[in-house]
Order: sequence, then C-alpha cells, then structure tokens
Amino acid sequence: QVQLVESGGGLVQPGGSLRLSCAASGFRFSVTAMSWYRQAPGKERELVATIRGSGFGTNYADSVKGRFTISRDNYKNTVYLQMDSLKPEDTATYYCKATLVREYWGQGTQVTVSS
Repeated sequence: QVQLVESGGGLVQPGGSLRLSCAASGFRFSVTAMSWYRQAPGKERELVATIRGSGFGTNYADSVKGRFTISRDNYKNTVYLQMDSLKPEDTATYYCKATLVREYWGQGTQVTVSS
C-alpha cells in the first residue's frame, strides 16, 4: 500500500535551515507529482511546493520562493524540501502528498522556528 513517511523536522532559530525528507513506497514514485504542504495551528493547510515526476518542473508558494527548494531522488523514492532563511511564520506541521488517482498524505513533521 501507499506509504509516505516524513522526517527532518525540529526546532530551529530564525535564519536557520532544515531539510525535510519524505520516503515513499507502494506506487510508481518516478512518474508521480509530489508536493509539500504545511498547516499552522488555527490555519488551513496550504501548498508550499510541488515537483513533477521527472523533477523538471517545480512550483512554489509566493511566501517561500527564493528560500525553499523542492527536489527528488527517484532512485531513493524520496522527495526533499530544503528550507533556508527560516522565519517564525514558517512554523507549522509539514506534510508530503502524492497525487495518484486519489491523494495520499504522510503523517507530518513539525517545524518550529523560534529563538
């Protein structure tokens, strides 16, 4: 069955960096578009970034452009989110999503940006 397991979250100071990973299994990862979303307390889940199966084609939310980079390793069935210049408003639970016939979500990883 489809499984998505996020990791890499934690506590970081403003201006710091984190790299999130999402290990995927149970489907043809290399042809599947993958996305990162985030949800802060009391707010709706929002799209952060998307990458096409080939890796050539990415989209970012305006709020993270120039600071976050989505990438994938189709040999390791893993999608990454490199987050630089982190701000307190980036604090949220981050989820990865696989878009197949239906959507599949991971369990999320918490990112807290605070001094």
